[in-house]
Amino acid sequence: MKLKFCAAFVFGIVTLSANAQKLDNIKLDSLFQALNEKNLFMGNISISKNGNEIYSNSIGKADVESNKALTKDTKFRIGSTTKIFTSALVLKAVENKKITLNQTINTFFPTIVNSQKITIRNLLNHRSGIHELLSADEFSNGYTEAKSQEEMISIISKFQSDFEPNTKADYSNSNYYLLTLILEKVYKKTYSELLNEQIIKPLRLKNTYFGGKISIQNNECYSYYFSTKWEKDTQGDMSVPLGAGAIVSTTSDLTFFIEKLFEGKIISKESLKTMTQIQDKYGMGIFELPFYDKKGFVHRGQIDSFSSLLSYFPNEKLSIAIITNGAVYDKKKILTAALSNYFNKPNSINFETYQPAQQDLEKIAGTYKNPKNQQEITITINNKRLYANFRNQSLFLLEPVSKDKFENIWEGNKIDFQLPNEMTFEADGEKLKFLKI
Repeated sequence: MKLKFCAAFVFGIVTLSANAQKLDNIKLDSLFQALNEKNLFMGNISISKNGNEIYSNSIGKADVESNKALTKDTKFRIGSTTKIFTSALVLKAVENKKITLNQTINTFFPTIVNSQKITIRNLLNHRSGIHELLSADEFSNGYTEAKSQEEMISIISKFQSDFEPNTKADYSNSNYYLLTLILEKVYKKTYSELLNEQIIKPLRLKNTYFGGKISIQNNECYSYYFSTKWEKDTQGDMSVPLGAGAIVSTTSDLTFFIEKLFEGKIISKESLKTMTQIQDKYGMGIFELPFYDKKGFVHRGQIDSFSSLLSYFPNEKLSIAIITNGAVYDKKKILTAALSNYFNKPNSINFETYQPAQQDLEKIAGTYKNPKNQQEITITINNKRLYANFRNQSLFLLEPVSKDKFENIWEGNKIDFQLPNEMTFEADGEKLKFLKI
């Protein structure tokens, strides 16, 4: 089924001096108006410069059933963007001499494979080799049920290592779950208490906290996926992600937080330098975000049908936070539109989008193997959206281009399915053929 939305907005090149930077709010307003009218996005955006908010917008519903609209102060689950907070807490614990980056984790988790080799530094920059916890059979149908810490450690301890520690990097929520427990052990306090004491209260963040069951009465919102209308998604239990993805916040709180982080108000400038050192595309709870000749940093998150991103450009002192509780249109396209607008770069927005029929997705789903290197890619369906999973690591969303073509906008990977049993995967200019098992 092809959705009949087609419009184009072009953010033209403004004739200004090379160093001039200015936001055209009218063009951004027109973008969000179109997204709202076409049911492509529900969520909030906040853009801040030098600590002052220069743009914000809210579109869509916090609760579709009661027709309650999202507002600037609506609170969302932010998923893995939580990892920026957790990384800051860990580096602050290093400053407080509670732990060191080079100490191994075997004293905390002796049952985890390679724990005598894995350091806290390896957990922070995803170089531990510890397998992705959400790929466990216990979470094959999601994680709506609470799990104790003992249960979670037992699950993680069953995994074999994906690679020798510090030989490469691969994203795994297990790393930040374990960092959460280390923080709780060395401080003898809960993650929520540490978050409040070391970040929320000092910065006076009014709408940020460790999440629980969603409360509309507390100005939180539900998350939704779109079929022929917005459908409410289930709620993940926050005992599973903990410091890997359990924070609730607003776009305004997020931009304020990251500004203060880069100002050295949470951790020292030296710790910040350590946090933002990129190796194999990974920092510590943060990633590099290049945009033309500009250098920024970003983390993004996904939980239930919530999605978030938080970005900061240090030289420009520009921060952008986007959180959605329902989206057909990818948030990176919105981020690109906002950055292009601010930095006076050309950017065309095309709302023509393809939504495959459920039966077509079902024909595609399955596990594919490369006959040469034996690498496997598993394609799964969740809420009428397609996800790819490499070596049972984290899922990444595949955006439909046509019936047989999909892409991951963030990584730039492309997948072309040749039914009934072939697939071509393209990354960094290289194409690999996979056969369906």
